[in-house]
Amino acid sequence: MGRSRFPVFLAAVSLLAAACSREAPAADRDAQFLAAENAAEAPLLPTNAYALPEFDLTEFERLIGQLRGTAVYVNVWGSWCPPCRQEAPFLASAHAKYGDRVQFLGIDILDSRESARAFMQEFGWTYPSVFDPGGAIRDGLGYIGQPISIFYDERGEVVADFAGPLTEALLGRYLERLAG
Repeated sequence: MGRSRFPVFLAAVSLLAAACSREAPAADRDAQFLAAENAAEAPLLPTNAYALPEFDLTEFERLIGQLRGTAVYVNVWGSWCPPCRQEAPFLASAHAKYGDRVQFLGIDILDSRESARAFMQEFGWTYPSVFDPGGAIRDGLGYIGQPISIFYDERGEVVADFAGPLTEALLGRYLERLAG
């Protein structure tokens, strides 16, 4: 009697194992992966727009160093921040226009990855951000508040920075200069 049940048990275990090992539905996978539209390549630069790797100040500075040769626009933001929400559509439009010549990089601070990804998806951001849950990068760079915009030239030098939301026109003027 025990032997006749064994094949049935084996079949049930096999079906259960197959069901548990299936990949997530495509919609779930796509919600967590979007190929980043980058203007440059660098070992530390995320290639998945939604990856949100956790960075500290040292890693951020290493990334900026790796991006020398390309102009870079950095935006410090949080999904919970009303002024960040105000400028988010401008950033998406500006990236569509200048993102092939200027590397866009966000720094998501004091946030959760889930909220940050939802914000990025809501506004159609296709460039990467790094995750700074304690705000150490912003603080280490000497800034207070958010949003913060930092413009780096091809040499990795800061050529302009702004605290608070940018207007679409001001953002465009500085990106036009960087894009050359």
